[in-house]
Amino acid sequence: MDKQQAWPQGVFPARLIENLHKQGSIAAARPFDADQVQPASLDLRLGDVAYRVRSSFLPGPDHSVAERIEALKLHEIDLTRGAVLERGCVYLVPLQESLDLPEAVSASANPKSSTGRLDVFTRVIGDRARGFDQMPAGYMGPLYLEVSPRTFPVLVRTGSRLSQMRFRSGDNRLTVAEHQALHASDTLVFDNNAPVGEGVALSIDLKGDGRNGLIGFRSRRHTAVVDVDKKAALDVLDFWDPLVNRGREELILDPDEFYILVSAEAVHVPPTHAAEMVPFDPLVGEFRVHYAGFFDPGFGHSAAGGTGSRAVLEVRSREVPFLLGHGQTIGRLIYERLAEAPDRLYGSALGSNYQAQTLKLSKHFRPYSG
Repeated sequence: MDKQQAWPQGVFPARLIENLHKQGSIAAARPFDADQVQPASLDLRLGDVAYRVRSSFLPGPDHSVAERIEALKLHEIDLTRGAVLERGCVYLVPLQESLDLPEAVSASANPKSSTGRLDVFTRVIGDRARGFDQMPAGYMGPLYLEVSPRTFPVLVRTGSRLSQMRFRSGDNRLTVAEHQALHASDTLVFDNNAPVGEGVALSIDLKGDGRNGLIGFRSRRHTAVVDVDKKAALDVLDFWDPLVNRGREELILDPDEFYILVSAEAVHVPPTHAAEMVPFDPLVGEFRVHYAGFFDPGFGHSAAGGTGSRAVLEVRSREVPFLLGHGQTIGRLIYERLAEAPDRLYGSALGSNYQAQTLKLSKHFRPYSG
């Protein structure tokens, strides 16, 4: 299959992503890592250098990212031996992957789950881009990652994987009727009261049933560095304050704090589909939920070790304190068809960290027993 041939409609599973790579539509400075291609996305790797810049930016139609970096950079950081990215700063990192997409294939990006759960804000930028995290059909050029740690300083290095990219041909998001039909056949949400229409509506769990009342975690300030490539290396209580339901089943979000919470519903992404978390209502702009929005095929799937998994939510209030109540709707899962049946699923021999999860911090922390 070459660039000019017809590509099947839908989100590309791993085999089609690998085909894009084989034909040169995805180029890489180094060979792919063994687990870099996920069931319906590609992890993106940091290159050898990071640029501290004065501000975030979009290059716009008349400029390359490199031109903007040259105008805005404060200093250059060598990542080959590892470097700490400080909270509150903005960095631009050339990625090892670049694109020469077919005319019918577009791409979108999102932070990886472990990145979002550290409150590391990331966005992918391409040359002459008018928007973040979106590569239009036929895009040809380099990729850059904007990285801004919000809560913890992080240690990164060449090859660290903070973001992921999804490829698709056409717009294959399900309609209301298609969401309802898929739920009837494959059970998208394990809650008889959860509405299924324009996606699956998700609400917040502030009861903590089955977790000794634990409803979430609030980040601590002035912590040590988090090495993004080390699993189970850190003690939870050095970085997080546990939050417990004391009977009110509500939580006031402080605008200066970062929270890890969990959905009340357990959800399922069948092997034929992928999903993405979107805001429930953009007009309810008092808090931001879920930096990392991709849900791969097989998430919560029984054959892949799931049988429904909760959606862990990265939450920040915006400008003012905001009261959350138990059962408050906070987001929607929108499902899309895959372009073909996948040859691997989330959680099945891929080292997936969050299959069958309830309330779970990022992979960098040792399990919390309470």
